[in-house]
Amino acid sequence: MTDTPDPEKLEALDARIKAAKAAIEPAPRRESKYEKASLAWRMVLELVIGMAMGMGIGFGLDSLFGTLPIFLILFSLLGFAAGIRVMMRTAEEVQRQKVERSTKD
Repeated sequence: MTDTPDPEKLEALDARIKAAKAAIEPAPRRESKYEKASLAWRMVLELVIGMAMGMGIGFGLDSLFGTLPIFLILFSLLGFAAGIRVMMRTAEEVQRQKVERSTKD
């Protein structure tokens, strides 16, 4: 008996091991169009809800004090600014998640 391994058998075994590893490895993750649409709707809702809350508070204060347009306009602008701020935070969070996913791969 010879103690030297057969190079052809080793190459075949190496090829089978590589094929098995490739089959187990997950495919790279791609964002679907539904994920992007979901993110867009989330950002739109954040803006609209911020404005609606500001308008509601402003209208309520105007009704309470009898000064109809002043607080409505003021709190509408504040609600718009708050909605933009929340949208920017969401964008930063999504960007951070993208970076973390790319460093994992």
